[in-house]
Amino acid sequence: MTGAPAREDLVRRATEAGPVLRRNAAWAEDNRRLHEETIEALAEAGVFRLRTPRRYGGHEADTRTLVEVAAELGRADGAAAWTASVYWIPTWMAAHFPEAVQDEVFATPDVRICGTLSPTAMAVRAEGGIVVNGKWGFVSGAHHSHWQEIVAVVIGQDSEPEPVMALVPMSDLTVIDDWHTSGLRGTGSVSTVAQDLFVPAERVMPLGAILQGQHADGANAGSPIYRSPLLPVAAASSVGTVLGLAKAAREVFFERLPDRKITYTGYASQSAAPLTHLQVAEATFKIDQAEFHAHRLASTVDGKDAESASWTIEERVRARADMGAVCRLGKEAVDILATASGGSSIYSDVPIQRITRDVHAVNQHALMHPNTNAELYGRILCGLEPDTLYI
Repeated sequence: MTGAPAREDLVRRATEAGPVLRRNAAWAEDNRRLHEETIEALAEAGVFRLRTPRRYGGHEADTRTLVEVAAELGRADGAAAWTASVYWIPTWMAAHFPEAVQDEVFATPDVRICGTLSPTAMAVRAEGGIVVNGKWGFVSGAHHSHWQEIVAVVIGQDSEPEPVMALVPMSDLTVIDDWHTSGLRGTGSVSTVAQDLFVPAERVMPLGAILQGQHADGANAGSPIYRSPLLPVAAASSVGTVLGLAKAAREVFFERLPDRKITYTGYASQSAAPLTHLQVAEATFKIDQAEFHAHRLASTVDGKDAESASWTIEERVRARADMGAVCRLGKEAVDILATASGGSSIYSDVPIQRITRDVHAVNQHALMHPNTNAELYGRILCGLEPDTLYI
Protein backbone atom coordinates (compact mmCIF):
# COMPACT_ATOMS: atom_id res chain seq x y z
CA MET A 1 0.00 0.00 0.00
CA THR A 2 1.33 3.43 -0.86
CA GLY A 3 1.87 5.98 1.86
CA ALA A 4 -0.84 8.41 2.89
CA PRO A 5 -0.90 11.76 1.09
CA ALA A 6 0.88 14.59 2.84
CA ARG A 7 -1.14 17.28 4.56
CA GLU A 8 -0.34 19.77 1.82
CA ASP A 9 -1.73 17.41 -0.83
CA LEU A 10 -4.96 16.81 1.08
CA VAL A 11 -5.45 20.54 1.66
CA ARG A 12 -4.75 21.20 -2.02
CA ARG A 13 -7.41 18.66 -3.00
CA ALA A 14 -9.90 20.37 -0.71
CA THR A 15 -9.08 23.72 -2.26
CA GLU A 16 -9.58 22.30 -5.74
CA ALA A 17 -13.03 21.03 -4.74
CA GLY A 18 -13.98 24.57 -3.75
CA PRO A 19 -15.51 25.73 -7.05
CA VAL A 20 -17.96 22.80 -7.06
CA LEU A 21 -18.96 23.49 -3.47
CA ARG A 22 -19.47 27.21 -4.16
CA ARG A 23 -21.53 26.48 -7.26
CA ASN A 24 -23.87 24.20 -5.31
CA ALA A 25 -24.04 26.11 -2.01
CA ALA A 26 -27.27 27.97 -2.84
CA TRP A 27 -28.86 24.74 -4.13
CA ALA A 28 -27.90 22.96 -0.92
CA GLU A 29 -29.47 25.67 1.18
CA ASP A 30 -32.69 25.67 -0.86
CA ASN A 31 -32.96 21.87 -0.82
CA ARG A 32 -31.71 21.40 2.76
CA ARG A 33 -29.07 18.83 1.85
CA LEU A 34 -25.81 18.69 -0.07
CA HIS A 35 -25.90 18.33 -3.84
CA GLU A 36 -24.77 14.95 -5.20
CA GLU A 37 -22.08 16.76 -7.19
CA THR A 38 -20.72 18.17 -3.93
CA ILE A 39 -20.65 14.69 -2.38
CA GLU A 40 -18.77 13.41 -5.43
CA ALA A 41 -16.27 16.27 -5.25
CA LEU A 42 -15.62 15.60 -1.56
CA ALA A 43 -15.13 11.91 -2.28
CA GLU A 44 -12.77 12.67 -5.16
CA ALA A 45 -10.75 14.92 -2.83
CA GLY A 46 -10.39 12.07 -0.32
CA VAL A 47 -12.29 13.97 2.37
CA PHE A 48 -14.35 10.98 3.50
CA ARG A 49 -11.22 8.83 3.99
CA LEU A 50 -9.30 11.20 6.26
CA ARG A 51 -10.10 9.27 9.45
CA THR A 52 -10.44 5.80 7.92
CA PRO A 53 -7.75 3.26 8.89
CA ARG A 54 -5.03 2.85 6.27
CA ARG A 55 -5.67 -0.86 5.94
CA TYR A 56 -9.05 0.04 4.43
CA GLY A 57 -7.60 2.62 2.06
CA GLY A 58 -7.86 5.55 4.45
CA HIS A 59 -5.42 8.33 5.21
CA GLU A 60 -5.38 8.30 9.05
CA ALA A 61 -4.86 12.07 8.90
CA ASP A 62 -3.99 13.97 12.07
CA THR A 63 -6.28 16.66 13.46
CA ARG A 64 -4.15 19.56 12.15
CA THR A 65 -4.95 18.22 8.68
CA LEU A 66 -8.65 18.12 9.57
CA VAL A 67 -8.53 21.76 10.67
CA GLU A 68 -6.86 22.90 7.47
CA VAL A 69 -9.02 20.79 5.15
CA ALA A 70 -12.25 21.92 6.83
CA ALA A 71 -11.11 25.54 6.67
CA GLU A 72 -10.64 25.22 2.92
CA LEU A 73 -14.02 23.58 2.52
CA GLY A 74 -15.62 26.22 4.76
CA ARG A 75 -14.28 28.99 2.57
CA ALA A 76 -16.42 27.51 -0.21
CA ASP A 77 -19.49 26.25 1.67
CA GLY A 78 -19.98 26.03 5.42
CA ALA A 79 -22.61 23.30 5.10
CA ALA A 80 -20.27 21.04 3.12
CA ALA A 81 -17.43 21.64 5.59
CA TRP A 82 -19.67 20.97 8.58
CA THR A 83 -21.04 17.74 7.10
CA ALA A 84 -17.56 16.50 6.28
CA SER A 85 -16.33 17.24 9.79
CA VAL A 86 -19.34 15.45 11.29
CA TYR A 87 -18.54 12.37 9.20
CA TRP A 88 -14.95 12.38 10.49
CA ILE A 89 -16.02 11.91 14.10
CA PRO A 90 -18.19 8.74 13.78
CA THR A 91 -15.65 7.36 11.30
CA TRP A 92 -12.98 7.71 13.99
CA MET A 93 -15.36 6.09 16.47
CA ALA A 94 -16.03 3.17 14.11
CA ALA A 95 -12.32 2.39 14.15
CA HIS A 96 -12.68 1.46 17.85
CA PHE A 97 -15.07 -1.41 17.16
CA PRO A 98 -14.04 -5.08 16.74
CA GLU A 99 -12.19 -5.79 13.52
CA ALA A 100 -15.05 -7.84 12.05
CA VAL A 101 -17.36 -4.85 12.42
CA GLN A 102 -14.79 -2.58 10.83
CA ASP A 103 -14.47 -5.01 7.93
CA GLU A 104 -18.22 -4.68 7.36
CA VAL A 105 -18.39 -0.90 7.72
CA PHE A 106 -15.29 0.00 5.73
CA ALA A 107 -16.09 -2.42 2.90
CA THR A 108 -17.97 0.50 1.32
CA PRO A 109 -15.55 2.81 -0.54
CA ASP A 110 -15.67 6.36 0.86
CA VAL A 111 -18.06 5.15 3.55
CA ARG A 112 -20.02 7.96 5.21
CA ILE A 113 -21.06 7.55 8.84
CA CYS A 114 -23.30 10.12 10.50
CA GLY A 115 -24.01 10.19 14.19
CA THR A 116 -24.81 11.86 17.46
CA LEU A 117 -23.71 11.82 21.08
CA SER A 118 -27.19 12.42 22.48
CA PRO A 119 -28.63 9.39 24.35
CA THR A 120 -32.20 10.04 23.20
CA ALA A 121 -33.17 6.39 22.71
CA MET A 122 -33.78 3.46 25.03
CA ALA A 123 -32.69 -0.15 24.60
CA VAL A 124 -33.17 -3.50 26.25
CA ARG A 125 -30.93 -6.51 26.08
CA ALA A 126 -31.96 -9.42 23.87
CA GLU A 127 -30.31 -12.66 22.93
CA GLY A 128 -27.25 -11.77 20.88
CA GLY A 129 -27.60 -7.99 21.14
CA ILE A 130 -29.97 -5.17 22.06
CA VAL A 131 -33.33 -3.87 20.81
CA VAL A 132 -33.47 -0.09 20.36
CA ASN A 133 -36.38 2.35 20.22
CA GLY A 134 -35.96 6.09 19.95
CA LYS A 135 -35.25 9.18 17.90
CA TRP A 136 -32.13 11.25 17.30
CA GLY A 137 -32.09 14.84 16.08
CA PHE A 138 -29.52 17.02 14.33
CA VAL A 139 -28.11 14.08 12.34
CA SER A 140 -26.00 16.01 9.83
CA GLY A 141 -25.43 14.32 6.49
CA ALA A 142 -27.97 11.56 7.11
CA HIS A 143 -29.30 11.74 3.54
CA HIS A 144 -25.91 10.71 2.15
CA SER A 145 -24.80 8.29 4.87
CA HIS A 146 -24.35 4.52 4.77
CA TRP A 147 -24.27 4.01 8.56
CA GLN A 148 -25.26 5.91 11.67
CA GLU A 149 -23.57 5.85 15.04
CA ILE A 150 -26.37 5.92 17.61
CA VAL A 151 -26.41 6.35 21.39
CA ALA A 152 -29.01 4.70 23.60
CA VAL A 153 -29.47 3.91 27.27
CA VAL A 154 -29.80 0.19 28.00
CA ILE A 155 -32.21 -0.47 30.84
CA GLY A 156 -32.77 -3.68 32.73
CA GLN A 157 -34.47 -4.90 35.87
CA ASP A 158 -31.29 -6.05 37.59
CA SER A 159 -28.75 -3.49 36.39
CA GLU A 160 -28.09 0.21 36.36
CA PRO A 161 -28.93 2.09 33.13
CA GLU A 162 -25.93 1.98 30.78
CA PRO A 163 -25.34 4.36 27.87
CA VAL A 164 -24.07 2.52 24.81
CA MET A 165 -23.03 3.41 21.31
CA ALA A 166 -23.87 1.27 18.30
CA LEU A 167 -23.39 1.21 14.55
CA VAL A 168 -26.46 0.60 12.40
CA PRO A 169 -27.03 0.71 8.64
CA MET A 170 -29.09 3.69 7.51
CA SER A 171 -31.47 1.24 5.85
CA ASP A 172 -32.52 0.12 9.37
CA LEU A 173 -33.61 3.63 10.34
CA THR A 174 -36.44 5.94 9.32
CA VAL A 175 -35.40 9.44 8.25
CA ILE A 176 -37.68 12.28 9.34
CA ASP A 177 -37.22 15.28 7.03
CA ASP A 178 -37.61 17.98 9.67
CA TRP A 179 -34.58 20.17 8.96
CA HIS A 180 -36.16 23.63 8.55
CA THR A 181 -33.65 26.07 10.02
CA SER A 182 -32.11 29.51 9.61
CA GLY A 183 -28.51 28.30 9.31
CA LEU A 184 -26.50 25.31 8.09
CA ARG A 185 -29.54 24.38 6.03
CA GLY A 186 -27.41 22.53 3.48
CA THR A 187 -26.21 20.01 6.08
CA GLY A 188 -29.51 18.12 5.99
CA SER A 189 -29.32 17.55 9.74
CA VAL A 190 -32.58 15.64 9.91
CA SER A 191 -33.90 13.29 12.60
CA THR A 192 -33.75 9.51 12.47
CA VAL A 193 -35.90 6.93 14.23
CA ALA A 194 -35.37 3.34 15.33
CA GLN A 195 -38.40 1.14 16.00
CA ASP A 196 -37.81 -2.25 17.62
CA LEU A 197 -34.39 -2.29 15.98
CA PHE A 198 -32.20 -5.30 16.81
CA VAL A 199 -28.49 -4.49 16.91
CA PRO A 200 -26.01 -7.40 17.19
CA ALA A 201 -23.80 -7.32 20.27
CA GLU A 202 -20.61 -6.96 18.24
CA ARG A 203 -21.86 -3.60 16.93
CA VAL A 204 -22.50 -2.27 20.45
CA MET A 205 -19.93 -0.67 22.77
CA PRO A 206 -20.20 1.11 26.13
CA LEU A 207 -20.28 4.85 25.52
CA GLY A 208 -17.74 5.34 28.27
CA ALA A 209 -15.19 3.27 26.36
CA ILE A 210 -15.53 5.52 23.32
CA LEU A 211 -15.37 8.68 25.44
CA GLN A 212 -12.06 7.40 26.86
CA GLY A 213 -10.69 6.22 23.50
CA GLN A 214 -10.58 2.55 24.46
CA HIS A 215 -10.36 -0.07 21.74
CA ALA A 216 -12.37 -3.26 21.46
CA ASP A 217 -9.35 -4.98 19.98
CA GLY A 218 -5.81 -4.11 18.93
CA ALA A 219 -6.34 -3.61 15.21
CA ASN A 220 -5.82 0.15 15.36
CA ALA A 221 -3.98 0.40 18.67
CA GLY A 222 -0.69 1.10 16.91
CA SER A 223 -2.03 4.13 15.04
CA PRO A 224 -1.47 7.46 16.82
CA ILE A 225 -4.75 9.07 15.69
CA TYR A 226 -6.93 6.60 17.63
CA ARG A 227 -5.28 7.09 21.04
CA SER A 228 -6.98 10.17 22.47
CA PRO A 229 -10.37 10.39 24.22
CA LEU A 230 -13.36 11.29 22.08
CA LEU A 231 -14.19 14.86 23.07
CA PRO A 232 -10.77 16.44 22.35
CA VAL A 233 -10.76 14.58 19.03
CA ALA A 234 -14.28 15.76 18.21
CA ALA A 235 -13.39 19.32 19.18
CA ALA A 236 -10.36 19.37 16.89
CA SER A 237 -12.42 17.80 14.10
CA SER A 238 -15.05 20.56 14.28
CA VAL A 239 -13.29 23.93 14.47
CA GLY A 240 -12.00 24.14 10.90
CA THR A 241 -15.48 24.88 9.56
CA VAL A 242 -15.77 28.03 11.68
CA LEU A 243 -12.31 29.15 10.65
CA GLY A 244 -13.25 28.66 7.00
CA LEU A 245 -16.51 30.59 7.39
CA ALA A 246 -14.68 33.53 8.96
CA LYS A 247 -12.11 33.56 6.17
CA ALA A 248 -14.88 33.33 3.60
CA ALA A 249 -16.59 36.36 5.13
CA ARG A 250 -13.39 38.37 4.83
CA GLU A 251 -12.86 37.23 1.25
CA VAL A 252 -16.36 38.09 0.04
CA PHE A 253 -16.22 41.43 1.88
CA PHE A 254 -13.06 42.45 0.04
CA GLU A 255 -14.45 41.19 -3.27
CA ARG A 256 -17.36 43.64 -2.98
CA LEU A 257 -15.38 46.51 -1.42
CA PRO A 258 -14.01 48.22 -4.58
CA ASP A 259 -17.51 48.92 -5.94
CA ARG A 260 -19.16 50.00 -2.70
CA LYS A 261 -19.79 53.43 -1.28
CA ILE A 262 -21.33 54.34 2.07
CA THR A 263 -24.82 55.50 1.25
CA TYR A 264 -26.02 58.82 2.70
CA THR A 265 -22.47 59.87 3.58
CA GLY A 266 -19.72 61.73 1.78
CA TYR A 267 -17.70 58.54 1.20
CA ALA A 268 -17.81 57.67 -2.49
CA SER A 269 -15.66 54.62 -1.67
CA GLN A 270 -16.14 52.55 1.46
CA SER A 271 -12.45 51.67 1.39
CA ALA A 272 -11.57 55.30 2.16
CA ALA A 273 -13.51 55.42 5.43
CA PRO A 274 -11.54 55.10 8.69
CA LEU A 275 -14.46 53.07 10.06
CA THR A 276 -13.85 50.44 7.38
CA HIS A 277 -10.16 50.32 8.30
CA LEU A 278 -11.01 49.67 11.93
CA GLN A 279 -13.61 47.03 11.03
CA VAL A 280 -11.40 44.97 8.73
CA ALA A 281 -8.45 45.20 11.13
CA GLU A 282 -10.54 44.04 14.09
CA ALA A 283 -12.14 41.20 12.09
CA THR A 284 -8.74 40.06 10.83
CA PHE A 285 -7.29 40.04 14.34
CA LYS A 286 -10.19 37.91 15.52
CA ILE A 287 -9.66 35.45 12.65
CA ASP A 288 -5.98 35.26 13.59
CA GLN A 289 -6.92 34.60 17.22
CA ALA A 290 -9.41 31.92 16.17
CA GLU A 291 -6.70 30.28 14.10
CA PHE A 292 -4.39 30.26 17.11
CA HIS A 293 -6.94 28.40 19.24
CA ALA A 294 -7.73 25.96 16.41
CA HIS A 295 -4.07 25.17 15.88
CA ARG A 296 -3.31 24.93 19.60
CA LEU A 297 -6.17 22.47 19.97
CA ALA A 298 -4.98 20.34 17.06
CA SER A 299 -1.37 20.47 18.24
CA THR A 300 -2.41 19.29 21.69
CA VAL A 301 -4.39 16.34 20.32
CA ASP A 302 -1.73 15.35 17.79
CA GLY A 303 1.06 15.72 20.36
CA LYS A 304 -0.75 13.55 22.89
CA ASP A 305 -1.46 10.98 20.18
CA ALA A 306 2.16 10.84 19.05
CA GLU A 307 3.45 10.37 22.59
CA SER A 308 0.63 8.06 23.77
CA ALA A 309 0.39 10.49 26.67
CA SER A 310 -2.46 10.57 29.14
CA TRP A 311 -4.77 13.57 29.41
CA THR A 312 -5.36 15.59 32.54
CA ILE A 313 -8.87 16.85 33.25
CA GLU A 314 -7.70 20.42 32.68
CA GLU A 315 -6.22 19.53 29.28
CA ARG A 316 -9.43 17.82 28.21
CA VAL A 317 -11.56 20.75 29.30
CA ARG A 318 -9.19 23.22 27.63
CA ALA A 319 -9.78 21.36 24.39
CA ARG A 320 -13.46 22.25 24.64
CA ALA A 321 -12.55 25.79 25.68
CA ASP A 322 -10.34 26.19 22.61
CA MET A 323 -13.22 24.98 20.46
CA GLY A 324 -15.56 27.48 22.09
CA ALA A 325 -13.04 30.27 21.56
CA VAL A 326 -12.81 29.48 17.85
CA CYS A 327 -16.60 29.61 17.60
CA ARG A 328 -16.87 32.90 19.48
CA LEU A 329 -14.04 34.66 17.65
CA GLY A 330 -15.14 33.37 14.25
CA LYS A 331 -18.68 34.58 14.84
CA GLU A 332 -17.47 37.97 16.05
CA ALA A 333 -15.31 38.39 12.94
CA VAL A 334 -18.19 37.45 10.65
CA ASP A 335 -20.57 39.79 12.48
CA ILE A 336 -18.18 42.73 12.04
CA LEU A 337 -17.80 42.08 8.32
CA ALA A 338 -21.53 41.50 7.86
CA THR A 339 -22.29 44.78 9.64
CA ALA A 340 -19.85 46.53 7.32
CA SER A 341 -21.44 44.99 4.22
CA GLY A 342 -24.46 47.28 4.07
CA GLY A 343 -28.08 46.80 3.11
CA SER A 344 -27.31 45.15 -0.22
CA SER A 345 -25.74 42.20 1.61
CA ILE A 346 -29.13 40.85 2.69
CA TYR A 347 -29.91 39.69 -0.84
CA SER A 348 -29.79 35.93 -1.14
CA ASP A 349 -27.18 36.00 -3.91
CA VAL A 350 -24.65 37.73 -1.63
CA PRO A 351 -22.78 34.95 0.22
CA ILE A 352 -22.10 36.81 3.45
CA GLN A 353 -25.72 36.53 4.55
CA ARG A 354 -25.51 32.73 4.34
CA ILE A 355 -22.08 32.73 6.01
CA THR A 356 -23.51 34.77 8.89
CA ARG A 357 -26.43 32.42 9.42
CA ASP A 358 -24.18 29.37 9.21
CA VAL A 359 -21.68 30.62 11.78
CA HIS A 360 -24.52 31.60 14.11
CA ALA A 361 -25.92 28.07 13.80
CA VAL A 362 -22.58 26.50 14.69
CA ASN A 363 -22.35 28.68 17.78
CA GLN A 364 -25.68 27.32 19.00
CA HIS A 365 -24.44 23.72 18.98
CA ALA A 366 -24.62 22.33 22.52
CA LEU A 367 -21.03 21.05 22.56
CA MET A 368 -19.57 24.08 20.75
CA HIS A 369 -21.38 26.93 22.50
CA PRO A 370 -18.72 29.44 23.62
CA ASN A 371 -20.38 30.32 26.93
CA THR A 372 -20.86 26.68 27.95
CA ASN A 373 -17.25 25.83 27.17
CA ALA A 374 -15.81 28.94 28.83
CA GLU A 375 -17.82 28.27 31.99
CA LEU A 376 -16.63 24.66 32.07
CA TYR A 377 -13.00 25.76 31.70
CA GLY A 378 -13.35 28.38 34.41
CA ARG A 379 -14.95 25.81 36.68
CA ILE A 380 -11.89 23.58 36.39
CA LEU A 381 -9.50 26.50 36.84
CA CYS A 382 -11.34 27.30 40.09
CA GLY A 383 -10.61 23.79 41.39
CA LEU A 384 -14.06 22.28 40.92
CA GLU A 385 -14.89 18.98 39.31
CA PRO A 386 -16.41 18.99 35.80
CA ASP A 387 -20.19 18.76 35.79
CA THR A 388 -20.33 16.70 32.58
CA LEU A 389 -19.07 13.39 31.22
CA TYR A 390 -18.43 15.02 27.84
CA ILE A 391 -14.80 16.05 28.27
